[in-house]
Amino acid sequence: MVAGEVSGDYLGASLIAALRSLRPDLQYEGVAGPQMAAAGCVKVADSERLAVMGIVETLGRLPELLRLRRNLGKRWCANPPDLFVGIDAPDFNLALEKRLRACGVPVVHYVSPSVWAWREQRVQKIGRAVDQILTLFPFEADFYTRYGVPARFVGHPLADSIPFVSECAAARRALGIPEAGELVALLPGSRQSELHFLATDFLRAAEWLAVRRPGLRFVLPLAASHLRPELEKALARAGQGLTLAVFDGRAQEAMAAADVVLLASGTAALEALLVGRPMVVAYRLAPISYALVKPLVRVPYCSLPNHLAGRPVVPELIQGAATPEALGQAVLEYLEDPQKGRALTEEFQRIHRELRQDASRKAAEAILELLEARTRLRGRT
Repeated sequence: MVAGEVSGDYLGASLIAALRSLRPDLQYEGVAGPQMAAAGCVKVADSERLAVMGIVETLGRLPELLRLRRNLGKRWCANPPDLFVGIDAPDFNLALEKRLRACGVPVVHYVSPSVWAWREQRVQKIGRAVDQILTLFPFEADFYTRYGVPARFVGHPLADSIPFVSECAAARRALGIPEAGELVALLPGSRQSELHFLATDFLRAAEWLAVRRPGLRFVLPLAASHLRPELEKALARAGQGLTLAVFDGRAQEAMAAADVVLLASGTAALEALLVGRPMVVAYRLAPISYALVKPLVRVPYCSLPNHLAGRPVVPELIQGAATPEALGQAVLEYLEDPQKGRALTEEFQRIHRELRQDASRKAAEAILELLEARTRLRGRT
């Protein structure tokens, strides 16, 4: 198994738990984070090594990433596993998957690359690299079917684990935060590059809001403790006078405790949707990366809530539009008009129900079907 960054580590750990309930005899190794390691995956390398975003940002890490992928290919072609699961991280995993499949290893890719959003031509490359795609969203499976690539919608594990109603007061008590008063959660990303581009402006937006809403408090859950130095750099530039609580992890509790969430586009936006909180979404890359990517994008929205709803239900502030004032103003509109946030509840719950499919078990069953088919084939030969 190879998982990239925090969200991939979570998906991998949930998948291993589901597989263990069905096949306790299976063994696991690969690129893993702490959650996968705790679930029983022998760590060959740390998934954090794959946590990089953007074209220009990746270039500085390219020799290391290529060396790791080459070494994994050698390792698993020399001693083939019964099955390989690539979890997200398509730029790293697809080439590795193609090599392993050529060596006779069955390959499953869990979490579709965003080929429906940009670089649609990659779908044929994906079809040659994998035996099956497991998708988190229903529209993705339909997309692959049109191209003749085997795909199965399994749902999203977060939709299974997050309750339909997340109690604000209970979350504040769990975090040790006063139950009264307004609270905004700041989530500037799970990658170091995201914090580099967004954390300072998120803190400046918080300063802008604090002037206009005296007594407003903030909570910032770091995706991982190693990101703290990057946050400290941002705090040296902005946010010193804020009433701000910083946590390692605990993002879902922070979202549930908040009245509004300001976040970087990605899995966190889906989490906020499932928790049922109004949000403002920001997205920023290095200018060169953005200039290269923008012409390839084929969808009108960058955030999952808007894409899943099929319309702009939450504000998106992209690249140069993500100024502190614009971010602050978008958050302020929710604070000044709570009904605006409550109006999202019905749409968010509809999407939550659609994605709640017992995803990890369905993914495990699909993987075991492929594994058992390979076992039968070996028996005949």
